Amino acid sequence: MATYSEFLDSKPLPKRGWRRIRRHLPRFSVIVMTLLLIGIVLWPYVVVSVPTGQVGILWYRLIGFDPYCMCLVRGTVLDPRDIREEGLHLIMPWNKLYLYDLRLQSVTQTYNAISKDGVSMSVQVSIRYQLQHNSVAVLHKFIGPDYFATVISPEIGSQTRQVIAQYTAEEVYTSREAIQAEIHDSGQKALGASLNKLVQPEAMEQPDPKHYNDFLQSAIQLLDTLVLSIELPPAIVAAINRQTEQYYQIQEYKFRVEREAQESKRKQIEANGIAAFQRTVSQGISESYLRWRGIEATLALAQSPNAKIVIFGTNKDGLPLILGNVDTPPGSGITPQPPANGAAPPSGAPPAPSDKSSSGAPSPGGSNDADKVGQSTGNAPLASDAAPPGASGANGMSDFEAILSRLYSPFRATDSGPPADTGAPPKP
Repeated sequence: MATYSEFLDSKPLPKRGWRRIRRHLPRFSVIVMTLLLIGIVLWPYVVVSVPTGQVGILWYRLIGFDPYCMCLVRGTVLDPRDIREEGLHLIMPWNKLYLYDLRLQSVTQTYNAISKDGVSMSVQVSIRYQLQHNSVAVLHKFIGPDYFATVISPEIGSQTRQVIAQYTAEEVYTSREAIQAEIHDSGQKALGASLNKLVQPEAMEQPDPKHYNDFLQSAIQLLDTLVLSIELPPAIVAAINRQTEQYYQIQEYKFRVEREAQESKRKQIEANGIAAFQRTVSQGISESYLRWRGIEATLALAQSPNAKIVIFGTNKDGLPLILGNVDTPPGSGITPQPPANGAAPPSGAPPAPSDKSSSGAPSPGGSNDADKVGQSTGNAPLASDAAPPGASGANGMSDFEAILSRLYSPFRATDSGPPADTGAPPKP
């Protein structure tokens, strides 16, 4: 029998419940670890997350319950109300949720085509399309996730070849927008017609299978088909460029002809205006007016400081032609001196001779003045020797009178005899 001291030193016995837990703890740990492992393995199959812009189509491997129709279904759930939207969803591990993207998608494809005139070319087309929400389940059942490679791409390629075959190589090269529009319209119609034929009501396990007959017709919405590039053979491209260049050259020549025609009209109008001006002016010009203008021009030339050759006319006007000496630089000639005290020279006195000019005597160099200036064609003054406007003589009216007497002295001399001190022999 244990003593009291031994009883105090001994530990208290555990309760019955703790003893049971300690007894089953290893087994319980194994079960928890097993369940945790199963949860980790089945987590991707049970918990499914639907990303932004996508929807999920539920497929029952066994029999499932549809709360909307209150019936048991199997296979693909076609009811649009059973489509899983964005977010986290729990499904049975033996079922499967297929994800479809409802956002705008763009795929670029290259197709080989032959034009109307037999030219082979390569056309690069960008296809932009979008799926319709309510038709995704039917699309998944009868076409599947690889719908672009099985339906869209072959149909667009066929329509592209048909459209290109209606144009020549030159028209394809210059009519890109029209080709894009035709490919889009014909592609959308062909897709709707071909997709609608794929629906099989007898393959559906839904309460009302005929309700989904027209769902595939609008399952794929084709937004546009953009022709990115058209590659023709290099020889065809060069020929088209040359033809285009020739066309614009023809247009240039047409504009040139039109410009010349307008220029001809302008010149004709200008000539008519000049002729009308001459007719108007000729009516107001008389012989006396022209004679007065000749005298004014002669006076202006006589007042020039340059040396001149004076050739007297023989017609009734008697106006002299004064020609400057082109061989003498300006300012090197001898300027005629006016008479002193403003007195006029004698009536029979000729103009003072100089070494550069004379009235008919040969020059010291051995050549006549006629050889220098040629024959006189009239009594009109030479405009190149005219003095600048506003020039006047040194002595005013006395110079004017001296010039007039000098101009008309030959006519008086012919009536009274040869002038004195000229050195020329008298006429017989």
